[in-house]
Amino acid sequence: MNRKHFIAVTALAMAVFGAAAKAQAEETIKVGVLHSLSGTMAISETSLKDVVLMAVEELNAAGGVLGKKVEAVVVDPASDWPLFNEKAKELITKENVAVTFGCWTSVSRKSCLPVFEEYNELLFYPVQYEGEEQSLNVVYTGASPNQQLVPAAEYMMKEMGCTKFYLLGTDYVFPRTANKVLKAYLKSVGVPDENIYEEYTPFHHQDYQTIVANIKKFGASGDACVLSTINGDSNVPFYKEFANQGLTSELCPIMAFSVAEDELRAMDVQPLVGHLAAWNYFQSIKTDENKAFVKAFKKYCADNNLPGGKDRVTDDPIEAAYFGVKGWAMACEKAGTTDVDAVREALYGMEFDAPGGKKKFHESNQHTYKPVYVGEILKNGQFKIVYESDGLVEPDSYSKLLHTDGKFPAPTGGPKK
Repeated sequence: MNRKHFIAVTALAMAVFGAAAKAQAEETIKVGVLHSLSGTMAISETSLKDVVLMAVEELNAAGGVLGKKVEAVVVDPASDWPLFNEKAKELITKENVAVTFGCWTSVSRKSCLPVFEEYNELLFYPVQYEGEEQSLNVVYTGASPNQQLVPAAEYMMKEMGCTKFYLLGTDYVFPRTANKVLKAYLKSVGVPDENIYEEYTPFHHQDYQTIVANIKKFGASGDACVLSTINGDSNVPFYKEFANQGLTSELCPIMAFSVAEDELRAMDVQPLVGHLAAWNYFQSIKTDENKAFVKAFKKYCADNNLPGGKDRVTDDPIEAAYFGVKGWAMACEKAGTTDVDAVREALYGMEFDAPGGKKKFHESNQHTYKPVYVGEILKNGQFKIVYESDGLVEPDSYSKLLHTDGKFPAPTGGPKK
C-alpha cells in the first residue's frame, strides 16, 4: 500500500469511526451530575448523586427519554466553590449535557449560575435556599423561604412558646440571607431586637464550646430556641457540644434547616431527640408511593454496594433531586425535545406525582409548589411529623418580607436575544 492510498484509507476509517461515534452520541442523552463527593459537603451531597443515578436507571428501564437512553456524567466539584463553575462549564461545553442536576450550598449554585445563563442551559437545584433569586436557567425543586423558614419560626412561637431566637449559621449566602428573612418576620410579629441574636461560623467549623455557652446564657430564661442554618459536617460537633453542656430540646429546642435523615446517619442521635427540623418531605410520610420509594432507594444502594447499603435513608433533598430528574423527563416528553427553551415552557404549571405526594412547578417563577412539614427527631434517626401545612404552598422567589413595596427584580438568564 502506497502512502497516498494509506492516507485515503485512514481518512475513510476515521470518517466512519467519527460517524459511528456521532450516531452513538445521538442515540443517548447525556445529563450532568454536579455534586460534591468529597470535602465538607460530601456528607450531604453524595446521596443526591446516588438518587439521581437511580432515577436515570429507572428512566432507562422504562425506555429512556424520547426513545433514547439517558447517560449520566458525574463530576466532583469537591466542596470547592470556584470548581463548581469549572465543572459546570465542562459538562456543558465538553460533555454536551442536555441538563444538569446539582449543587447544595447557595455559594456553589451562585458560582456556576453565570455558566448556565451564558450558555442558556438548565440546572435543577434540589435544596431549600434563601430565595432572592429567579433565573430562567434554574429549576428550584427545593423550598423557598416562605415554604420553610417562615413557617418554622411561626411554629416555634405558636407551638413551642419561644420568644427569644438565636440565629446560628455557617458563614455564606444562604444563612445570612435566610436570617434577613427570619429577622424581618420576627420583627413583623413584634419580637424586639434584644430577643434576636445572630452568629456565624466558617465551613467545617469544629469548636462550638464558646458558642453553646453563649446559647446557654441566652436561653437561661427558658423561652429561647436556636434557628440553625449550619451546613455540612459542622452539625456533628455542634449538636455534640450542645448535649455536652446539658442543653436539651426541653430547655432550648433547635429548629434546623439543613439537618435531615441523611445527616443524622453520621451523628449520635440520642442527644438530638426532641429537636426539630423544617422540610417539605420526611421519610416517615405514610403513603404507599413513599414506602415504595424508600424501599427502592435502599435496594439501589445495596445492589450497587454503596456505603450504608440497605440501611440508607431518604430525606427532603433526596426526594427533590429524584423528582427533578423525573420532572425534567416529563417535560422533555411533553415538548418532544430536550431543547432548553422548549423544556422550560413545558415545565410551567406542570403537575406531577412525587414520592412524598403531588407537586407542581410554578406557572412562571421556576420554583415548586410543596407542602411544609415540621418534624421532631426520634431516637431511631427518623422524624415524627408534628406539623403539616394545609395543602401545597405557593413558592415566592423573592420574599415579600424583604420587598415590602411589592416590587421584585426581573428574572435573569433565559434565551439569548
